[in-house]
Amino acid sequence: MSFSSSGNLNGHRRQHDGLWGSAGQNGYTRSNIGAKLDGYFDNRELPMYKDKPYNYASSRRKPLYQKWRFTFAMLLLLAPVLYWIGVFSPTKPMAKVNEQSKKNGSWLNKPSSAKVDWDERREKVREAFILSWDGYEKYAWGFDQYHPLSKKGHQMTPNGMGWIIVDALDTLMIMNLTSRLTHAREWMSTSLTYDQDQEVNTFETTIRMLGGLLSAHYLSTTFPDMAPLADDDQGAPGEDLYLEKATDLADRLLGAFESNSGVPFASVNLKTLKGIPSHADNGASSTAEATSLQLEFKYLAMLTGEKDYWTKAEKVMQIVDDNAMEDGLLPIFIYAHDGTFRGANIRLGSRGDSYYEYLIKQYLQTSAEEPVYLELWNQALAGIRKHLITYSKKSHFTILAERPNGLGSNLQPKMDHLVCFMPGTIALAATGGKTVAEAKKAGQWGEKEQADLDLAIELTKTCWGMYKTTATGLAPEITFFEIDEPPKSEVDGPFRSAELVPGASAEWKDDYVIKGQDAHNLQRPETVETLFYMWRITGDEMYREWGWEMFRSFVNYTRVEGDAGFTSLASVLDVPPSTRDNMESFWLAETLKYFYLLFSPTDVLPLDTIILNTEAHIFPRSKLIRGMKTGWERKPRKKEGKAARERGLHKEREEESKRSREEGATEKKAEETKGVEGKEKKNTLP
Repeated sequence: MSFSSSGNLNGHRRQHDGLWGSAGQNGYTRSNIGAKLDGYFDNRELPMYKDKPYNYASSRRKPLYQKWRFTFAMLLLLAPVLYWIGVFSPTKPMAKVNEQSKKNGSWLNKPSSAKVDWDERREKVREAFILSWDGYEKYAWGFDQYHPLSKKGHQMTPNGMGWIIVDALDTLMIMNLTSRLTHAREWMSTSLTYDQDQEVNTFETTIRMLGGLLSAHYLSTTFPDMAPLADDDQGAPGEDLYLEKATDLADRLLGAFESNSGVPFASVNLKTLKGIPSHADNGASSTAEATSLQLEFKYLAMLTGEKDYWTKAEKVMQIVDDNAMEDGLLPIFIYAHDGTFRGANIRLGSRGDSYYEYLIKQYLQTSAEEPVYLELWNQALAGIRKHLITYSKKSHFTILAERPNGLGSNLQPKMDHLVCFMPGTIALAATGGKTVAEAKKAGQWGEKEQADLDLAIELTKTCWGMYKTTATGLAPEITFFEIDEPPKSEVDGPFRSAELVPGASAEWKDDYVIKGQDAHNLQRPETVETLFYMWRITGDEMYREWGWEMFRSFVNYTRVEGDAGFTSLASVLDVPPSTRDNMESFWLAETLKYFYLLFSPTDVLPLDTIILNTEAHIFPRSKLIRGMKTGWERKPRKKEGKAARERGLHKEREEESKRSREEGATEKKAEETKGVEGKEKKNTLP
């Protein structure tokens, strides 16, 4: 594995250390970072959405532009000009806002002949991360949630989980932010404990906390030049800090797998180690959540040699596959008590997404030594193309739609932003992480790979359109599309999608439908994640340019006033947008990390040597070691009448599961009645 530390990170370290000497423990002063960002954004009039604090005091001596005589004179001079350009004429407010937004982003619009300095752009991402981290450090240090507008933090557990700190560890390393990493490790050493009587979500805790710790362990041991610290060197007291914390947390999370079927419960109590069914969805676990724990537990198993981590994680995959669902597409809920699915809703958005992601990534994680996961991936992708791919009505954008009532039901032309991970994952699967040129040279390229890459290209364009169609240049949480009735499918094609030409009234925008309740933006990473994969795999700089434009929009419309950082938005449809007063942990762990890697040279964490989990935490690829191996095989499938039999079997299992729950409730009630009667009898004894 090659890592160009001298050209990519050591320069940052020298700059970092130089400023650290005069700026205190945080390396950069907050005023330094604010000034750097402000100075870089020419004509900066970025909308800031935090009111000035009540104790805000103006300068005693008014500057020239605040003196009334000067202001009056300037208005007299400007009035004819303003009248001539139509300022006093009736117009649409949004058009004015859009024009102003263009001015705010003018620092991006360099002449086409100018050579782009990607190192400079990468540094701007680093500075945005520093602004976000330092705001959190100043106003909410140690808290699990950060509200940058109100400048407050909140805990998710009695003593906190390190939700933001642990999730961002590997980003700190990649960006070479040594002093900030030191502070994070100090907090972890003295304040972080998982011995808390608290119920936590199994999936989120695994991908963010366990994944973050394992990624930090991997980077610190494999790339010592990334944010180098003496405390984690071999033989030093903090050498195993990340791995020790990861093992302690994993041992507590294993309680979630103690169900009758082996499918993990939705939650687990960290103190009692008891798995807890979901408090909604009739107790069912999310399919994506149950099947997106495998990369983390399997990597930990290979690090420690503890097979229990491996066997419990891979058992879930066997139980899921034994349901023999049609064309490899799974409903989004599964019962932990018997391993059967609840309902028939099929989608690659929330509760379905990362099951498909982890199929191909499990195959790559063990260096193609577990072919069952490639088989599952290929089956699922073929099913997606057959049942879920459709096209928008006028502009023929490729849509990865939903089947809310099963494969035999109507198609719903809806895409969560979460679905935008899929184009990048398809491209990753097509080459295994190599570039297209490398795959072709190795003789690993054919019609299927080209068709898959073409699909990835079109889906990426659709996701980018979600950004280009809004006033802020940021995507909503959910997008609907105008489609034909009946919907077009791949067999009706091929279709040529329209170009995303600029303009508020561009015809292609008519195919995008954004509802008010879906217009929020949570700083999600999925589209920039896909841009990163598409750039690395195709080498097309267009994806980097799209990413730069997206980053500009985040800076323009989500940065809050002062030094508090960035926030989520309540709506992307208006300028200035309304806000949500929350910075998601994945803003630091994923979104800014993917921007940084998108603008980095390709020898920084080469894709054919690593995998990234669904929270962008970095694990190595390796051969099967320490006795780990695939411990299951797929059951044979009969081709004739398979779909009908599977639907019938699914229905039977649903009914059986319902009867089982009803019987369990009856038995529990009987036991409670018996217990009360026994207690009453005991109280009447002399």
